[in-house]
Amino acid sequence: MNTLSFRPLLATAIAAALLAAAPATVLAAPAPQAAAAQAGTPAQLVQDNFSRILSTLQQRRAEFTADRGKLRAFISAEFEQMFDREYSARLVLGRHGRGASDAEVAAFADALAESLMSRYGDSLLDFNSSLTLRMKGETPLRDGAMVRVATEMERPGGEPIPVDYLLRQSGGQWKVFDVMVEGVSFVQTYRNQFDGPLTRGSIGQVTADLKAGRVQAGN
Repeated sequence: MNTLSFRPLLATAIAAALLAAAPATVLAAPAPQAAAAQAGTPAQLVQDNFSRILSTLQQRRAEFTADRGKLRAFISAEFEQMFDREYSARLVLGRHGRGASDAEVAAFADALAESLMSRYGDSLLDFNSSLTLRMKGETPLRDGAMVRVATEMERPGGEPIPVDYLLRQSGGQWKVFDVMVEGVSFVQTYRNQFDGPLTRGSIGQVTADLKAGRVQAGN
């Protein structure tokens, strides 16, 4: 693994993919380019999001450093819009999600997202805004219903870091459901982590443990 640790880098990669627009609850006005990004190709969406999140972090670094609640609100507001949380959660649950209700999956997805942002959201402030993203290609999957966007995250003085995004059509727009950093999958990482707890207990119990902080994503 690169000298940048996996999970903080994964948090940056996810945030770059998710933040398609600056939320009106945090900024004075939504970014005008957001609508265009939504209408573009998956590769354009990822590229625009990456540029926007780093620009926002640079411009508001002092504000977010002083008030971490604003940083988490900024991330969370768009997480729900741009990340296919429930589909991703079903993939994380794997065999343990068979027969689970939509409500159970949604509650697990919410608890997992909250745990990830609470644990790794602050690490986004540590990244240099001179990072750039180079598009390598866009590969249709499942007859075009899904797309893999291959990129490299370039940084001064270091080797490029491969970051791939998996997106699917949901509700008429492209949404991210998995991110792979140097070949390590977000979905697979947390499927492995939660396999043991889900074997020993129910989805509801694991969800409650996540919400209470007794279990944290990334442990």
